[in-house]
Amino acid sequence: LKHNNPCGAALSESISIAFKKALAADNVSAFGGIVAFNKNVDSETAEQISNIFLECVVAPSFDKEALEILKNKKNLRLLKLNYQGLNNSNQSSCKSIMGGLLVQENNFTKDNPEDWKTVTIKKPTAEELKDLKFSWQICKHVKSNAIVISKNQQTIGIGAGQMNRVGAAKIALNASKDKCMNAVLASDGFFPFSD
Repeated sequence: LKHNNPCGAALSESISIAFKKALAADNVSAFGGIVAFNKNVDSETAEQISNIFLECVVAPSFDKEALEILKNKKNLRLLKLNYQGLNNSNQSSCKSIMGGLLVQENNFTKDNPEDWKTVTIKKPTAEELKDLKFSWQICKHVKSNAIVISKNQQTIGIGAGQMNRVGAAKIALNASKDKCMNAVLASDGFFPFSD
């Protein structure tokens, strides 16, 4: 994460492979960022983490060997967070503006791809549906005019925070370069025009 936006995300049975894939999505933006894991950080992953500058690592737990490796990193904060113990009900976010306050309920809704309706002639394959679900989950956490391009359970391009969706799409496409063949794209809005 960087400036409240994901730089990269990936899924894998191996936490070290997931970290490599997420970092490969945008290793430039990841510099000085925050890394969050949903599984125990092992020594192999800790070695990879120690090779780049990060501000913070959040995980449910850390191996003893991983802690030994990471404690040698200057100015790195380690946070142990049990995601299972988080109470997501009735949580909200607040934004203040001059003379006012916006309070919104956080969106913890789980999407079920079986409820999705395909409205195009081309139907997504089972793998594309998996990638679409993954992209949609990441897109939900990208701020403003979100564009997420993914392939094989890995983000390959993310566009965020632009005043228009076309600009965000160009950023995501530029980041994904030549990896877009057979990739999927998720957006937090619609594309009303052909551009």
